[in-house]
Amino acid sequence: MGSLRKSSLARLCMFILCMPVLLEFPVLIGAVAVPQSYEKVGSDLGLQVFLHMVQQKPHENVVLSPHGVATILGILLPGTHGNTKQQLLSGLRYNKKGPYKMLRNLHKMLTSKAHNNFIIIANALFPQEGFNIYNNFLNTNRDNFLCDSHALNYNNPQQSADYINGWIKNRTMGHIRSLLKPDMLDPSLTRLVIVNSIYFKGMWKSRFPVQSTKIRTFTGGDGKSYNVPMMSQLSVFKIGWANTPDGVKYRVIELPYHGNHTSMLIAFPSERATPLSMILPHLTTKTVHGWTKLMHHGKIRLLLPKFTAEMKMDLKRPLCALGITDIFNKGKADLRHISSEPIHLSSALQKIKIEVNENGTKATAATTAILMARSSPPVVIIDRPFLFLIKHNSTGTILFAGQINKP
Repeated sequence: MGSLRKSSLARLCMFILCMPVLLEFPVLIGAVAVPQSYEKVGSDLGLQVFLHMVQQKPHENVVLSPHGVATILGILLPGTHGNTKQQLLSGLRYNKKGPYKMLRNLHKMLTSKAHNNFIIIANALFPQEGFNIYNNFLNTNRDNFLCDSHALNYNNPQQSADYINGWIKNRTMGHIRSLLKPDMLDPSLTRLVIVNSIYFKGMWKSRFPVQSTKIRTFTGGDGKSYNVPMMSQLSVFKIGWANTPDGVKYRVIELPYHGNHTSMLIAFPSERATPLSMILPHLTTKTVHGWTKLMHHGKIRLLLPKFTAEMKMDLKRPLCALGITDIFNKGKADLRHISSEPIHLSSALQKIKIEVNENGTKATAATTAILMARSSPPVVIIDRPFLFLIKHNSTGTILFAGQINKP
């Protein structure tokens, strides 16, 4: 994390998991104001962060959790003041009254009994022993995000990192085993680590038969050909055509997970010669919401590559590019509602792992429900770079977004 001079400022560390996020404060002691609809609860900001990342890595796989980004910033929000707070509100598109009622309702919906078999969200604060955090900040995050609080002694970085990594491992069913390294925790400056963990396990509503998976050619974003395992099934899916404002045509397919609570949306250019980058700038929550009006049910033979995408990224640069800058600036950060000590955010990290196979996404079992239509179905082969989104259907929340250039 880079060394920091000892000063009258302390440091806050924050991590967001499955998406982990790491933040720190430098101090020596150490998602919405009720928007019009749920789908804008921070997801737009997360998508903008995602687009910034893919611009930096146009030919690589990129995965991100928009909801995770919004959650971490939402946890920080009640601790901010002045311009620092306004930048968060503006970026998250919250109004000045704050997002707390909406966030509480959204968290309740995402973690309800109907969803707890496949969506597990956990949040926690890990303050330095003796660090004076205001009760209002703790209570607000406990009420809205069900944040646990566990005091640690960062004078022992190894022990503290092991404890937090163990918490993360348990909350992600072992999929994220290690996020923090001891050298990320400065013994004299670290005062708080904040973690958001999201574990998602989706079983396809219509499973891909394992015996139908064959090795086929996939043309990567770098123009090279790769032999990859391509899943195949004949079923009824929602499919449609869309256009960017510049007239670039692309296809959209929806693959529902069992229970219809969540879906994976896949988008890719209609013309093989059109790069995926031509449709990505068009991506907003409004665009995604509009896809539902363009799609219709149809029986198709769908070929989709199996893939695993794992990524750890620093969110500081894209957040700063989107106008959230003061919180990272030691001289400008105003986090007076967390503690009386001057603190700032030193970094923000996110780590994600996505696995897609015949059964689903991070799935161990599947239920098949294939609807039949008329014969002579078209064949849709996704054998070139594509965009995927995992969306919670009733709220419109985008849990994960990814660009796959090479499965």
